[in-house]
Amino acid sequence: MEKHKTSVYVGGKEYVLVSAEPPAYMQRVAEYADRVMRETAAATHLPALQANALAAVNLADELMKAQDENTRLRRQLREAMEELQALREAAK
Repeated sequence: MEKHKTSVYVGGKEYVLVSAEPPAYMQRVAEYADRVMRETAAATHLPALQANALAAVNLADELMKAQDENTRLRRQLREAMEELQALREAAK
């Protein structure tokens, strides 16, 4: 698996990320993290370290909600596929 080095700015600092993901994707990820950090700092007026910790918690919350939704949708899809299979078998 090829690794890519990508320079990104997060929280006003430059970081070099090494990832199997394309550089454009890593730029998107870094830009999103940076935006969340800036928005959190502006909304709370907390010192940078505390605002960044709060931003990390908010991002983790978004991730967990997205994972839960993904699990729910996969379960719903599986149930629909099982129902479709049962209907197909009943129609034979």
